[in-house]
Amino acid sequence: MAQLPPGIRFITAFSRDQWYRAFIFSLTFLLYASFHLSRKPISIVKGELHKHCAASHEVELNSYKEYAAQIQPVKKPSNISQCGWEPFDKNNYKQLLGALDYSFLCAYAVGMYLSGLIGERLPIRYYLTVGMLASGLFTAMFGLGYFCNIHNLWFYIMAQIANGLVQTTGWPSVVTCIGNWFGKGRRGLIMGIWNSHTSVGNILGSLIAAYWVSTCWGLSFVVPGIIIAVMGIVCFLFLIERKCFNGIQPWRAHYGPCFFSSPLPPYPLYPFSSVLIPDDLNSNSSLRHNANFLFSLFSQGVIEFSLCLLFAKLVSYTFLFWLPLYITNVEHLDAKRAGDLSTLFDVGGIFGGILAGLISDRLEKRASTCGMMLLFAAPTLYMFSAVSKMGLEATVVMLLISGALVNGPYALITTAVSADLGTHKSLKGNARALSTVTAIIDGTGSVGAALGPLLAGLISPSGWNNVFYMLMMADACALLVSLKILFSCCVFPLLNLHTQT
Repeated sequence: MAQLPPGIRFITAFSRDQWYRAFIFSLTFLLYASFHLSRKPISIVKGELHKHCAASHEVELNSYKEYAAQIQPVKKPSNISQCGWEPFDKNNYKQLLGALDYSFLCAYAVGMYLSGLIGERLPIRYYLTVGMLASGLFTAMFGLGYFCNIHNLWFYIMAQIANGLVQTTGWPSVVTCIGNWFGKGRRGLIMGIWNSHTSVGNILGSLIAAYWVSTCWGLSFVVPGIIIAVMGIVCFLFLIERKCFNGIQPWRAHYGPCFFSSPLPPYPLYPFSSVLIPDDLNSNSSLRHNANFLFSLFSQGVIEFSLCLLFAKLVSYTFLFWLPLYITNVEHLDAKRAGDLSTLFDVGGIFGGILAGLISDRLEKRASTCGMMLLFAAPTLYMFSAVSKMGLEATVVMLLISGALVNGPYALITTAVSADLGTHKSLKGNARALSTVTAIIDGTGSVGAALGPLLAGLISPSGWNNVFYMLMMADACALLVSLKILFSCCVFPLLNLHTQT
């Protein structure tokens, strides 16, 4: 009897459950990559919104003064500037561009605390779909300012605020979904690979935005907006939120069909509002609503890891929003080449996230891994500020190393640590823990993400070296917090989060 073709043998070697896991892994990877793809254009377009023309402007001004003495002055249209796109063509452009970043990230930080609670009461598939469609609309809205010749600062700020709010639907939803499908075995490595969607989205967003930035920067926003909206439709058509256990579907009426599996896990994995759980599974639901949130907030490690992420994300998002402009200033490259070069930081971030997950699985200690990478990150940032001025080759090397060390702890905390804390055995019976803990940790981290680009915009006029000093201080603070977690581990073993199979 003839053997089955190799391809068929490969397909049948995996169970239905494994194929569904692989499908959910890939789908949620692409969904959240599209979120970061839509966030990246603003950092690429900054070099086009304001062009460095101080020297040419002085020559033009002197010539104009000589010419003005001979003829009657002609009024220059208010929306035409040799230095970029009004209102970002003024001398205070760094503060204005920083205000755009701060508007988005502040709205994102505030919205994140609410998003975890709202999302628990809605189907993930619907909640995520609406968020992605709205995000596509507001991302494209910023680019429409180019086509509609809009020069009002508040238009762009409002577009950023609205986009920041709707983008909070993404992270709690995808982490909850992936947490429902994957257990704790090799969670660090699996989520380290999965979390590379952040860097992949940044890279794709940089390349797409850079393609049009010098010719029609409005398309740098419109095209990513269309992409995330299309992915929202894909989410609606294909996302499976969770598995059903032992054929039981107590949430079917509210959340639709799910994938059947067995056996029933020892603790609830469902991150939804306890009012939807049948009475025989959850008594006194009103009291538990408040108790669950407070218990999650003050669970051992949640506050400490939230503060650690605050400082780590401050550094990461400062690079995300300001790195292309820094490369433009230091390497004297145009906006497109600077955007392409900045993707190397995210390439390093991919390897850093995977390495952090692998090490934490081997050591069975998340906090130790974070502390070790943060210890090396601060001196690396100092080296980056010094070496990047020595040439393009040195900049490339330091971008890869800095990306790995900066994004490694950030990736580990937002994925494996959040999932470990949200599904730890001490939270047995707390059905809301996973989504709530994820929202608390990432919401606190988003406060740092909002502060970093804002501080960079305020400090950079005094010199880029001062910006790097600020980033090194933030990394040092993150390291101190991680040391506090390590010290607490001697008393509370939960804080070091030993991986459980």
